[in-house]
Amino acid sequence: MSLDELNPVAGLWTRRKLLQAGAAGAVILSAADLARAAETATRQTMIDVAFEKREPRVGVIGVGGRGTSLLGNLLAADAKVAAICDIVPEKASHAADMVVAAGQPKPALYTKGPHHFEELCASKDVDFVIAATPWEWHYPMAIAAMKGGKDAAIEVPGVTTLDECWGIVHTSEQTRKHCMMLENCCYGYNETLILRMVHAGEFGDLLFGEGAYIHDLRNELFSSAGEGLWRRTWHTRFDGDLYPTHGLGPVANYMGIQRGDRFTRMVAMSAPHLGLDKWRRDHLKPGDPRWAERYICGDLTTSLIQTERGRTITVKHAVTSPHPYNRINLIAGTKGIFQDYPPRIYFDGMNKDESYGSIDDYKQYEHPLWKNEGEIAQKVGGHGGMDFIMIYRLLQCVRNGLAPDMDAYDCAAWAAVGPLSEASVARGSTPMEFPDFTGGQWKQRAISAIATQA
Repeated sequence: MSLDELNPVAGLWTRRKLLQAGAAGAVILSAADLARAAETATRQTMIDVAFEKREPRVGVIGVGGRGTSLLGNLLAADAKVAAICDIVPEKASHAADMVVAAGQPKPALYTKGPHHFEELCASKDVDFVIAATPWEWHYPMAIAAMKGGKDAAIEVPGVTTLDECWGIVHTSEQTRKHCMMLENCCYGYNETLILRMVHAGEFGDLLFGEGAYIHDLRNELFSSAGEGLWRRTWHTRFDGDLYPTHGLGPVANYMGIQRGDRFTRMVAMSAPHLGLDKWRRDHLKPGDPRWAERYICGDLTTSLIQTERGRTITVKHAVTSPHPYNRINLIAGTKGIFQDYPPRIYFDGMNKDESYGSIDDYKQYEHPLWKNEGEIAQKVGGHGGMDFIMIYRLLQCVRNGLAPDMDAYDCAAWAAVGPLSEASVARGSTPMEFPDFTGGQWKQRAISAIATQA
């Protein structure tokens, strides 16, 4: 019996599902179903719950390429880094040297195997944990952090199964600690400017959006270092959207998902999986052990999501074929449309030839984060500066005792596209229903703080 058929608010079967199940025979709840029902009956929301106001003492788990980059952003934002964890001692030592070079005491090092992060999460010297590790480790690290009394931030794509989505939500509620996804694209210059335009009503009533992660990663996937050591494996065991949130997160913010609207259902389909096989034929020598791998993830996965208010969102994932980088980043309403790569905008009656205009004409909507911190963001770097803006804003929320811009409910809803796309593809593009991770609270919730922050 599917967990998704449980009513997430009351922990009960919907009348429709009861009748359907009754017609087929007796209703049998699995142990997991019963556990989910018991959890939902005693929920206390973490929506709009503020951080404890403090100067956070940060522990970073995973200081490979991505983790080291984030560490640089943390230090540039004057964050106190108290601990570093990595299974490669040399990487942890290099990260510690960065902290010392920034004028801070040497952080505690946790390098004794893959589970040494558990001691970091239990340490009284850390109260905020950032995990920048291979995807399958995000969930256990987030859970250990929250159960250890720490707020947690995990890298994209967040978590990878529906059970993990529910797990971070329930653990956040039970521990009263936040778990958020480090979706840096939500803090891009264009994304924050368009978000403010959307909420100023410039696009009218929203109708549809589109986001993507189209990025030729073939060389990186077959690298003998970094993400090449683990990321390719996902293409051998998963046919669906492996990495939905870069394109989806900004569009979800435009539409106020979890804040007056929510995802209700989706369908997905995958193109043939030919790209990695071709790359392997063109580049690998006979006898290479990677010849034994069998790739099953389609070269393009396209998902179509419908929201409670009837809007639609198209999400695409393509990383194994030649294509210029593109996140699409499209939002359309009754008054006009914006699309990125390259950025262009069109409003009703703008030009007689119906040509697009430039977003440079809308500088008045530049986000205060970019207006005030954009110069240092460009210097520090990280995906055009959006990484620094994300870290700066996260620290700003903690230091000022504000609620996070993105929380466990956002992480769960956005990450759920991955397993739901896989399930839809496997069932011949059958529509899949989204769980309501907020337990109905999306109806009363305010718009994203990213949009309104002054």
